[in-house]
Formats: sequence, C-alpha cells, structure tokens
Amino acid sequence: MVDYSRTFFDDGFRRRAACVCVRNEEEKEVLLVSSRKNENRWIIPGGGIDPNEEPAVAATREAKEEAGVVGKLGRFLGIFENTKSCYRTFVYVLIVTEELSEWEDLKRIGRKRKWFYIKEAMEIIYKSHEKDYLKQLINSQNKL
Repeated sequence: MVDYSRTFFDDGFRRRAACVCVRNEEEKEVLLVSSRKNENRWIIPGGGIDPNEEPAVAATREAKEEAGVVGKLGRFLGIFENTKSCYRTFVYVLIVTEELSEWEDLKRIGRKRKWFYIKEAMEIIYKSHEKDYLKQLINSQNKL
C-alpha cells in the first residue's frame, strides 16, 4: 500500500509545488507551458509533491519535467490555496540557467513552452489562481 500521508495536508488538501520560471534576475519574463489538455492554454509548471519530497525539490523537478528547464532556485513566494480543486501549492522563483532541447513532457505529451513578459502572461494564463503567483512575484520584486 502506498503512503499518501505526506502528499496531503491534514485537512485533505493536496500538496503541490510550482516554479515561476524567470529568464534572468531582472524577472521581466516568465516561462509558461501549454496545458496537458489544450496546447493553446498556458499555465505555470507545477505538480504534486511525492512522499518524503521537500516542496523546493518538487518544484524544481516539475519545472524540469514540464518545461524542460533547470536553474537556480530563488525566493519562496508563498503557499497558494485553490479551494475549488482542493490543493495548496508551494511556489518558488526559478532563475533559468538552461533550456533543455528535449524534456519529459515534450516527449510524452508534446507540451510546449514559451516566454512571456509578465503583463502578457497575466492576460494569457489559463488558470486564474496562477495569476496570484505572478502578482506575488511582482509584489516581492518591489521589496528587493
């Protein structure tokens, strides 16, 4: 039997992790990936946290699997709750240092990736709650 106790919070919310991938330390452009269900819908790479996995490790793993990028993990943006889907996502900034020519989700489902300026990303992002990640990115830039 698989132990799922570490992939859920005590109240039943699923534990997730994501990275707002930025092109460089200026943080003016973010990398979005196409949705699994519709290649014309753009989302922030993220997914479930495996048992015994730290949220920061899960976030960088998801960025590599879904967007084919690796980089330097930056600041923690916070935990964001989606009550409709019953999950909470630990969100980090990832400063991209390498874009892989092939990655897991490209091979498996043909997932696309594309850089957007933050303002454009805010308009095009499919999952409305992910706009909160970008708002927090902008707010935290002002505090640096």
